[in-house]
Amino acid sequence: MGIDPVGWGILSTADINRKVIPGAHASEKVSLLAVASRDQARAEDYAREWEIPRAYGSYEALLADDHVEAVYISLPNSMHVDWSIRALEAGKHVLCEKPLATSPEDAARCFDAAEAAARVCVEGLMWRHHPQTTLAGQLVADGAIGRLATVRAALSVSVEPGDIRRSVALGGGALGDLGCYCVSAVRLFAGEPERVWAEQVPDGPGGVDLRVAATLRMPDDVLAQFGVGLDLPRRDELELVGTEGKLTLPDPWLCRPDHLELERDGDLERLPADPDGTFGLTDPDHDVYRIELDTVSAAIAAGDELPFSGPDAVAQATVLQALRHSADLAAPVDLTPGGQGRR
Repeated sequence: MGIDPVGWGILSTADINRKVIPGAHASEKVSLLAVASRDQARAEDYAREWEIPRAYGSYEALLADDHVEAVYISLPNSMHVDWSIRALEAGKHVLCEKPLATSPEDAARCFDAAEAAARVCVEGLMWRHHPQTTLAGQLVADGAIGRLATVRAALSVSVEPGDIRRSVALGGGALGDLGCYCVSAVRLFAGEPERVWAEQVPDGPGGVDLRVAATLRMPDDVLAQFGVGLDLPRRDELELVGTEGKLTLPDPWLCRPDHLELERDGDLERLPADPDGTFGLTDPDHDVYRIELDTVSAAIAAGDELPFSGPDAVAQATVLQALRHSADLAAPVDLTPGGQGRR
């Protein structure tokens, strides 16, 4: 007998939903029941467009719906912590768009609320659940590229002035919006940084960080670098370089190709991410979100632990905070025990 799908609601009608909703509709583990906006008419129009049964003109109204077991929070970054906690206190499981929080204290508050409510809380770094990412981790662990020596990541987009990602009030900025992916990759493959150094270009006086470049010193002499920007051509890059080879994830964050590339001794090999069809990769634009929702819904239904939970989110926020501090100081920040936050 199969497990009933989890009833989901969406807080906000943000543009990112256009990528997530098709994945939700494609998932057998998800029943997408409701969407909320701050305007009832907008919520109703949105619900009709996306074939969602219920529409609410406030976030509070959706949280009061007993049929909604879990919520996907796609609100602006500045609202993530508050509404994650409010949803958890209302008895809902939470999948919150990245970054969940930009300080370890705020991340810990979210997971304290989740523990108190006996609910799941997940930071929406969807790429981590995809088989392409799992395969890359297995190859590194198995020594396919020798000893890991360097991680290099990049993510950039071009958004116009006035976009919420360029808004100080709404928690915008290249590091929080884009750098969170790169930081999550560095941490996933190389552990927790010992020292970070970031430089930034502001979006005018008093503006958000428009571009950020960073170098991170990792355990075992691994070095990592990443660059992000909100006014640059689109880049999606992740390379894992070892003493005997290199792994390239051609589209690391959205995972649209069905393979990754392994180079050794001048030979290039394309390795399928899902060779036996376990994950059913049929929709390149939305598979990564379907798999994320599948993973979270399965954990909710079964009462299982997820691989990336509170300690991971707190560590992620710690590194983001240190990078921001380093960029403000234009100096390195030490993250080793006893030296945390020190120049």
